[in-house]
Amino acid sequence: MPRTPHLVAALAFGLFTALAHAQATPAGLWKTIDDETGKVKSLVRITESNGVYTGTLEKLLDPATPPDAVCEKCSDDRKGKPLVGMTLIKGVHTLDGDKDTWGGGEILDPNNGKTYKVRLTPADGGKRLNVRGYIGLPLLGRTQTWIRVE
Repeated sequence: MPRTPHLVAALAFGLFTALAHAQATPAGLWKTIDDETGKVKSLVRITESNGVYTGTLEKLLDPATPPDAVCEKCSDDRKGKPLVGMTLIKGVHTLDGDKDTWGGGEILDPNNGKTYKVRLTPADGGKRLNVRGYIGLPLLGRTQTWIRVE
């Protein structure tokens, strides 16, 4: 007699494990929370292509920010461009020797137009993402905790 319940349980566990691991990456849709005010600001979608992660502002959620807002303070090619659809995170990849932290890229703060080095660290089983923007060393920066939407 075949052991179908055991096979089904093993397959279900394997699928659950694979999904849990997939959720522990920065890829997904994230609700951004301002670390200074605690207010929800936007939705950012982080995608992966060939091991490189990019984050695009998908939707503005802060009622104080007009839906057609542009990056007035940006000093690069994003100056005067709409915030929605703008690439905020680029060039991020898994850090050598650390499978739980991504970095090596940059993040734009559209409030001041400055770019910073960035480090992304999933937390709480991938339900949260610690986003650390910094200059020089990671100790010299600030962290926002984003919440996974999908």
